[in-house]
This record gives sequence, C-alpha cells and structure tokens, in this order.
Amino acid sequence: MRRDFLIAALAVGLVAVIALGCLGTDEDKKITTLRIGYQPSTHQVAEMVAMEEGWWLADLAPFGIVKVEDFEFPSGPPEMQAMLGGNLDIAYVGAAPPISAIAQGLDAKIVAAVQMNGSDLVVRPEVDYEGPKSLVGLAVGTFPPGSIQDTVFKKWLQDNGIDPAEIDIKSMGPGDATTAISAKRLDAVFLPHPAPSIIELGGNGRTVVSSGEMWPNHACCCLVVSGKLMREEPELVEQIIKTHIKATEYINANPERAAEIYSAKTNQNLEVVRHSIENWDGAWISDPHVIIPSVAEFARVNYELGYTGSKLLTEEDLFDTSFYDRVKS
Repeated sequence: MRRDFLIAALAVGLVAVIALGCLGTDEDKKITTLRIGYQPSTHQVAEMVAMEEGWWLADLAPFGIVKVEDFEFPSGPPEMQAMLGGNLDIAYVGAAPPISAIAQGLDAKIVAAVQMNGSDLVVRPEVDYEGPKSLVGLAVGTFPPGSIQDTVFKKWLQDNGIDPAEIDIKSMGPGDATTAISAKRLDAVFLPHPAPSIIELGGNGRTVVSSGEMWPNHACCCLVVSGKLMREEPELVEQIIKTHIKATEYINANPERAAEIYSAKTNQNLEVVRHSIENWDGAWISDPHVIIPSVAEFARVNYELGYTGSKLLTEEDLFDTSFYDRVKS
C-alpha cells in the first residue's frame, strides 16, 4: 500500500513539473529574436538602414532582443503569407497586402507609415502611349493581386473607364517583370522603384505615368506588427517604432548614404539607385495617420475586386496608432 502511494505521489509530482515546464514563466515567453520581412525596393530602405547601422539590435537589446533577422520577399502577398504562418514578427510591406491577410485572419495591425507614392508605369520604347486607353490589348506586368501596385493600377484603369480585363495583366515580382520587358515579352510594367530606373537606364522603356499621378498622395508601404507582439511586448513595439522613425529621418537627411546602403544590401548598381531616389515621386514618412484615408480606400477597392471576401475592413480592423501616438507624445 505504501509503495503504491509513493508511486502515485511521484506521478502527480512529475505531472506537475511537466505542466510547470510547459507553462513556463513570463521570462521564458519573452521574444529574443526579432524576425523582419522586407522587399528589395527603395521604398523600404528605412529597414535596411536600421539593420546596416546596427540600430535594430542596439535599440532593442534592452528589451531582451539578442538577434535580429530580416527576410527578403519579392512582393507583399507572399510576405503576408509568411506572417500568417507565424514566421515574421514585423513586416515592411505595401499597405494593401495586409488588408487581404487580415481578412484571412492575420492577427496584426499597421502601426506606422513607411512611404507613399513611388511606383511608375513604364512602357517599351516602341509602344505608342497616348493615355490609359493605349494599354487595351497589351501585356502589362505588375505585382500580384492584393498588392499596392495591382490595386492602384486597376483603380486607375477603372477611373478612366477601362475594364482591367481588357488588359493582359501578368502577376510577377520586380525581377521577373524587369527581365520580361527587357526581353520584349511585356509591353509595359507598373512597378515600384528602383525597377523603373533599372528599365529606363537599360534603354528598355520609358516612364509615362507615376503612381502619384494615378492616385495623388496614396499610401504605399507601412509597418505591420503582430498582435501577439503588441499584446505581450508593448514597450518593445514602441521602441521598434522609435527606431523606424530614426531611420526614416536619417534617410531623408542623408539620401546618398541611404542609396549606398541599399546598393550594398541588394547588389544593385549605385548609379541606378541614385537615379531612382532622385527621380521617383515617393516620400519616406512614418506617421500612420497620414495614410489612413487611402488605406481605407484600398480596403474598399480590394473588397470590390473580391480580394477580402464578404467583409469590408475598417480603419479599426487595420490600424493601431496608439503606439505611435505614445512615442510622439
């Protein structure tokens, strides 16, 4: 009897130990590696500057971060799929892809702006472009459905009385699209910088419309943070935003240094990067309030295009500006 009692007691104790081990302490749950998603575009050079200058790790170390990793994606939709899969903590991404992802159940919010405008419609030299109707029947490469470029381009076509179905729109990343127009497999592309500069300087196309002309002062890239991080590490999120603001202010004050960092990070020709920064119609910003109106419009357009199912997402679904507001107060 005594032996059975001791065995039972030991079993109960073992279960308790295992349970405590599984539950862990608050310290066990704290994040130590920050995983950042980004794309190889001058739109998102703030992320690259903060990484190259060592600001991410230095600024976040007091909050227990010992490692910062960044992961490159060709466009926003696959980046948001990675975040849906739990593989990213924060993302530098166009403001349209999070709309579709949040509609699919992504637990995340936009907490800061990154950049506005900054994409161009580029046509091959031999294409006789005289306005949007010139594109009817042509093959145009742009980012996948649900991306900023897809949303802006299709809205612009509709605003000009053109059904997007009248154009052969090819979904592809910037590298594939640049190669395709250079090989004359596309008649035009609508891409973020620096791709338009790469195509122009290579003699393979000319810019005919900038995205800021299509949709003045439209939101482009933003900073998205996982809901888990916002709930469990609010002070860490505030510091992430502070570092982002610092990097944004730095690149606006030092565009030449930003070009050098971008060139080194992406192995892109420095002269091409300089040309891109000097000739784009974009602007690097951080205040999320600036982009709320156009992101709400993106949500409406994406809803009408069928990208978000039966739900029209609202500002409250997409944004949490409280972290930025506390940082700036």
